[in-house]
Amino acid sequence: MLNIDLYITSSGELSKKDESLLFQNIAIKKHFPIKNIDSIYAFGEISINSKLLIFLSKMSIPIYFYNYYGFYSGMFAPKEQNLSGRILVEQVKHYDNLDQRLFLAKEIVNSSIHNMRKTLMQYELKEESEKINQFEINSAKSIFEILGNEANAKKLYYTCFNKILKDENYTFVKRVKRAPDNFINCLISFGNSLLYTSCLSELLKTQLNPCISYLHEPFERRYSLNLDIADIFKPLIVDRIIFTLVNQKMLNEKHFDKNLDFCYLNKEGRDIFVKEYDKKMKTTLKYPGLNRNVSYQQMLKLEGYKLIKHLLNEKDYKGFRIYW
Repeated sequence: MLNIDLYITSSGELSKKDESLLFQNIAIKKHFPIKNIDSIYAFGEISINSKLLIFLSKMSIPIYFYNYYGFYSGMFAPKEQNLSGRILVEQVKHYDNLDQRLFLAKEIVNSSIHNMRKTLMQYELKEESEKINQFEINSAKSIFEILGNEANAKKLYYTCFNKILKDENYTFVKRVKRAPDNFINCLISFGNSLLYTSCLSELLKTQLNPCISYLHEPFERRYSLNLDIADIFKPLIVDRIIFTLVNQKMLNEKHFDKNLDFCYLNKEGRDIFVKEYDKKMKTTLKYPGLNRNVSYQQMLKLEGYKLIKHLLNEKDYKGFRIYW
């Protein structure tokens, strides 16, 4: 049986019960077999104790916490078990060497743009998809130039959303992050927040240090390599989930918090989004170079393994590109 991610969207108490987890509140009392859990995502106000944290650490299960608005706040991570001094040294070398860093940053952005184009083509926007090719990445001489071209490509990409979305209530003008100013910005921000933590969760299973990144500048007190990996998959995971939720009318105004100008999902809205997200992450497809199907969740970890092979000079890194 494949491990699952456990999403807790209600408030209550999470505790250890024998060799399983118990979540309970006034209305719910539910057990979860610990051996089947990969990561825990807590959206409600969750009460925990040290006994639970010790148990999660023993089982190598991280727990990610989200605030009232549904955005990532912090995490509890088990003691690192996949440390590698050699890989850490190579990560730093590839960050310090401009040519090597540029190679990785360009590959990440080229993969992201490819997946944007394929997403537009899926919705029969061939002309619009071809316009994104005008943003030249390969000749860039700096990370700043790459980021600028990526931003312009995303700006053009986002202008196509209104041609895909079939609900006039979800008109999209421009990307606004903090705070989201409309329904679509809210969904993008919430979905991206989920994807960032999924990428982090998978990277923690590899020997990579998630603090060292190549496209995004490393931050103090914040992971950044997961942001690099997430950029590749946003068009394939987050954006396509949003198109499904809107076009199939799975979300409407009642799923947004009217007390916050409808710019944040309420609990019911988050439940709907998380359910669709979990379904997407479990979806499998044939992975290039492998003779088997791989889930989107597993693809995130494979990006880490490909990066490790590049760092060790075994095989040049090539970001995932959707092939249909």
